[in-house]
Amino acid sequence: MRVLVVEDERYLGEAVQTALRREALAVDLADDGEQALERFSHTAYDVLVLDRDLPGVHGDEVCRRVVAAGLGTRVLMLTAAGTLDDKSRGFGLGADDYLTKPFAMQELVLRVRALGRRPASGPPVVELAGLRLDAFRREVFRAGQYVRLSRKQFAVLEVLVGAGGGVVSAEELLARACDENADPFTNAVRITISDLRKRLGEPWVIHTVPGVGYRVGEPGES
Repeated sequence: MRVLVVEDERYLGEAVQTALRREALAVDLADDGEQALERFSHTAYDVLVLDRDLPGVHGDEVCRRVVAAGLGTRVLMLTAAGTLDDKSRGFGLGADDYLTKPFAMQELVLRVRALGRRPASGPPVVELAGLRLDAFRREVFRAGQYVRLSRKQFAVLEVLVGAGGGVVSAEELLARACDENADPFTNAVRITISDLRKRLGEPWVIHTVPGVGYRVGEPGES
């Protein structure tokens, strides 16, 4: 899942970014509304964690533009103003959720996870090709046996399993499972897939579709 955190209080933004990355999410950080909109011009995000009281381009305007663009991004607004009227205006702009400062970091993580599942209405636990993936607990089992994965490996597998057996390109895996620091010209995806196969064990359940990408399927499937 790819997340953009927009927060002008740098220390808070970095704290949120760190907490979400611990959950194997790909997280980018923007300091203001203008920078946030610039990032949306070239990157697709599943969830936007948006401070409402931003300098320059206000958070309300950022929310309005993102929703109007029809990108399917879910918006979680953060603000110190927690009155019913404030929340009503936020939801009226198209926000999907609202969290008042100060907040518990774990609650924010849970809300982001929930929002990220909404577009596909996916369950928190998905089973496919003998794999059982629990997004909330960040756990993976194969044939009932726990498999320990790194954060990046889990993020890539989550995207593949979420595709329900469909093919996912290396470009999409890089965009959805890696943050802005990932070099698009490296073999990061191929290396991660190779490591994932080793962790999951034989027979392989991650299949390569030459010239297209990767998919999760039963052993022996092409």
